Amino acid sequence: MKIVIAPDSFKESLSALDVANAIEQGLRQVIPDCDIIKIPVADGGEGTVQSMVDATGGSIISLEVMGPLGLKVQAHYGILGDALNTGSASSASSIDKSHQHGAIAVIEMASASGLHHVQRSQRNPLLTTSYGTGELICDALNRGIKHIILGLGGSATNDGGAGMAQALDILLLDNQGKTLPSGGAALANLAKIDTSNAHPLLRECSFEVACDVDNPLCGARGASAIFGPQKGATPEMVKQLDAALAHYADVIARNGIIDHREHAGAGAAGGMGLGVMAFLNAELKPGVEIVMQTVGLADKIRGADLVITGEGRIDGQTVFGKTPMGVLKQAKLQGIPTIGIAGCLGENANAILDHGMAAIFPIIPHLSPLDDVLANAKLNLCNTARNIGAVLMLGQR
Repeated sequence: MKIVIAPDSFKESLSALDVANAIEQGLRQVIPDCDIIKIPVADGGEGTVQSMVDATGGSIISLEVMGPLGLKVQAHYGILGDALNTGSASSASSIDKSHQHGAIAVIEMASASGLHHVQRSQRNPLLTTSYGTGELICDALNRGIKHIILGLGGSATNDGGAGMAQALDILLLDNQGKTLPSGGAALANLAKIDTSNAHPLLRECSFEVACDVDNPLCGARGASAIFGPQKGATPEMVKQLDAALAHYADVIARNGIIDHREHAGAGAAGGMGLGVMAFLNAELKPGVEIVMQTVGLADKIRGADLVITGEGRIDGQTVFGKTPMGVLKQAKLQGIPTIGIAGCLGENANAILDHGMAAIFPIIPHLSPLDDVLANAKLNLCNTARNIGAVLMLGQR
């Protein structure tokens, strides 16, 4: 029996590889000789770097960059390994493979420019910058990387990717020819964009951007109105930031760059969606599709008797591009039954059953405090997988 285990992480508890290992451990208690392939996956959000590094035997690059408020923070990104077409994932290698031409880098914007870097009392999108994300991109380019996957989300910024652009030596100037200061508010004073001295390796690199929102740059559904408040914006600040982003888009268009302000996803991550399209010539795609394609999920599940996927919570939102839904779609194309395992089941969790999932299982055996649930996640996963394996063996008799 061939079983493919392709889960996302269980947030605040287990990485995707840890989840896959626990499921394997449970299955082998009752099906010791089954052929198991583990493929840690993600949907482009938090945990994507670790999942893809684990799935390919890659490596993590850590470095100090500018945080959202201009202070230094520790950040990281991943270099995918050469195990894209091998049978099973292993832990990420500590060996630096990053100077191999043709390698792929995976960057999460939140690692450098995330909201977690800013204390709640200091959150101010008028001032926060995406410069650190640009530094991660710059480091990858300097290592010879020519394909970068960038995950948006979790940012503390509303600067339209201006800081990222500045880190890549794209000049953003005011009417006096001076460099714009950091932050979303400064965009109101943008007069000129000079790309003549941009990082020379940008042209040689292709960018895929994982983006799972469809918000435009400005307006009632724009970056400032929808995402600004969670980053510390007051109603007055939202109006100021929205006007600044609109002006920013006007100047971008006047400088001969395609105007993407109404493009679905332009407002993602405080307008970073617009920034990556304007300055990186990037294509926005659903995160789960990028991850599945990159780790070669379709090839790895071929011939499987069963696929097991999962995430920390399966609910009615899971069908809208979350990892279990992405895995299910790939398995359905090959007629392979799929089972979902979750830390818990939320409202409308059965929606995924209507899309063809064979069954879904929560792992929590009884009501417990959250800290206990998180601490016992590995054991509960293992026990749930063991029971699933036992039922599978009954069906073989």
